[in-house]
Order: sequence, then structure tokens, then C-alpha cells
Amino acid sequence: MNLDLNNLALFLRVAELGKIARAGEEFGFSSTNTSQRIRQLESEVGVSLFHRSTRVVTLTHDGEVFLEHARRILDDVEEAMMVFRGDAKSVQGKLRISVSSSYGRLYIVPFIPEFTRRYPELEIEIDFSDGLVDVVEQGFDVAFRIGELQSSSLLARKVSDNPALLVASPAYLEEHGVPESPEDLKRHVCLPFGNLRQWQFKDESGKTHSVTVKGPVSLNWGDAISDLVEAGVGIGKAYYWHAGPSLKAGRVVRVLPDYTLSPHTSIWAVRPQGRLVPARLKVFLAFIQAVIARTNEERYGDLLPPAPAPEGG
Repeated sequence: MNLDLNNLALFLRVAELGKIARAGEEFGFSSTNTSQRIRQLESEVGVSLFHRSTRVVTLTHDGEVFLEHARRILDDVEEAMMVFRGDAKSVQGKLRISVSSSYGRLYIVPFIPEFTRRYPELEIEIDFSDGLVDVVEQGFDVAFRIGELQSSSLLARKVSDNPALLVASPAYLEEHGVPESPEDLKRHVCLPFGNLRQWQFKDESGKTHSVTVKGPVSLNWGDAISDLVEAGVGIGKAYYWHAGPSLKAGRVVRVLPDYTLSPHTSIWAVRPQGRLVPARLKVFLAFIQAVIARTNEERYGDLLPPAPAPEGG
């Protein structure tokens, strides 16, 4: 089968207008040529696509089914053309994004105004969810994942490093003392994320240290941990993008700065498999990766810890 894309586009327009001749006029085809093209398409797919009357045409059941396939084919072709044209006005459609509430609020939403100014024809839908969404089932173009990726059929692109650190308020450390080793944490009030009470560290020689922490409160929301840390309740473990502003402002300070929390993680953009990256997603990923790197440097500069060397390297 060798479908003519013009015939597919014509079929869609006939379906929208309900009139063969009028649709043909928009393509510069005569009424006779338009009818011939529709019959040719029907012959190629092997079904009747329209119920015909003297005044109007309507889709058959097979025509309704084929309509969605035709739209998908033409959309894919258009996306392919957009990728190579790189024209801002050609980037259209809806971009569906899934991201956690905290990260989305701090690192996606602030940059949306700039992105929409660049691509005014693009519609953006953001779903804030702290759970693990099914990207394919729920129809997302991209989802941001923080931490270690689980094995899946999704394609992943690293957006940035995601270093973690321990922080406490100056008031807490003044009252309870400053830990000098991971073992000292056993004598401190710590604020674990959920049930993750086993904290692991690597010292400057690469040796691993593991300690089980305890505290009066455990939370499964990073914002709440940050609030309690700043209030002087205890020592918390946080990702740099979360604790960075408070660290730079002096509301919190690093604890055990000579130790690296492990495992080292990254922030990923995951998407469904496909032969082609849609233009809307391609430009968004390039934009967000660049703007995050720029923003981290502007906000934190030398405060950002270096990424650890690869294992065994």
C-alpha cells in the first residue's frame, strides 16, 4: 500500500466539512478529481469511508475508525518536518508533562513564561504528582523522575545531577553540637524521609559508612522536612535544589561537609519509546536542561558540590 498524504489530508477535511466538493476546492481540486481521490483512498484501505447523499457525506463506522489513524499519520509526518525546520512557530500541539510538586514548583513552573514566549503556538499541560505515574497509559509526553531509575521500556535523558546533603539550622547545632562523623548522628535528632532511616555516606577515601538514624518525626514530603529543619527540630537530608536557597541565605548550614551522601542520583526526563522525538518535546527538553544548568550556576555557584567520580574510575 502506498497512501498519498494529500488524499489523507483531503479525507480529513471532507470528514470535517461533510462536503466533498467544498473540501476539494480548498486543495485546488475539481469536484471530479476530489471524488476520484476519495475513491482511490477507499480502494487502497479496502473499505467504504463515507455514506454519500446528494447533499452531504458522513463517515461510515470504518471511516470513523480510519479517521484517527489518518490523523496520527499526518501528525507524525508534521512532527518530523518540524524537527528539521526548527521554526518556533511550527512547534504546535499540546505538551503533557508530569513532575513532582516540589520540583515542578521550583524548577519547571518558573521557566514556563520564557518557554511560552518562545513557542506561542504550543499548549502546555502540567500534572503535579508525587507518585509514580504511568507515562504511556496516562498519555504524558515526558515525566521527570528523581533518583535511581527503575527498569522500564521508557527512554531516559539525564537533565542534571541531583546531589544530596545533610542540613541543620544554626540554632539546632548551637544547642546540640556539630556532628563530626556519621556515627555521631546516632546521638542527634534526625528527620528521615518516610521509612528511609538508613543513611549512607562515603568519606574522602571512598570508604562507605552506614548509620541508622532516629527522630520523633518522619515525613514523606521534602517541603515539610525543610520547614522542620529551619525551625531547629533536627538534621535533615535534602537534595541540593531543595535546600540550596536556604543554604545560601544562611537559614541552614551543611552537616558533615567532608562526607558525600550515597547513592549519588540524577534527575531524569523519561518518555515513551518512539521512532521520533516530537518537535514540541525536543525543544522543551533542550530548553529545560539548559535553563536548569544556568539557574543552578546563577543561584548557587560555588556552593554546588561536584559530581562524584564513577565507581571504579
